Amino acid sequence: MKFRKIKFKDIIFLVVLAILIIPQTRKPIQVFLNKGLALISPSVLAEEKQKEITSYNWQLKDNQGNTFNFNETKGKVVLINFWATWCPPCIAEMPSLQKLYNDYNDKIEFLFVTDDWFKETNAFLEKHNYTFKVYRPASNNGIFKVNSIPRTFLIDKNGKIIIDETGAANWNSDAIRKTIDELIQQ
Repeated sequence: MKFRKIKFKDIIFLVVLAILIIPQTRKPIQVFLNKGLALISPSVLAEEKQKEITSYNWQLKDNQGNTFNFNETKGKVVLINFWATWCPPCIAEMPSLQKLYNDYNDKIEFLFVTDDWFKETNAFLEKHNYTFKVYRPASNNGIFKVNSIPRTFLIDKNGKIIIDETGAANWNSDAIRKTIDELIQQ
């Protein structure tokens, strides 16, 4: 049996393959790659594609056990982000969401919604110095059909979904800030 000489390219390939297979190294690499995708700013939906929320019947719970009724968002600009602590694209876009939250948390309603347990989300928030409140669904969500995360909705004061973005995005862009400023003024 003949063995071929191992080439440098073969070693690099095996190292990269091993890095991508090992969970401890795979996640940081995925987050890094998604940060590149998160440089893209989401765009406003064309008017004919904007759907209006017809039901506000949805309950959320925070980590203190307090219930938040989605009805409370009527007449407000709302940003809803569905995410998870284990999701690389979610992790990649979180810094931009935190920056947006820092500047707009008293002007619009932010809802960060996850199915993760609060023990996990609290540790995640503390580790990354995120200051936004996280909610878990307390009732069925018949309003937003979310099949993959991250999924973020920007809703105007009339209940129209202005932006519906799946995947990592830059939520702190000038375009998003301009859109939110315009929605606040309406």
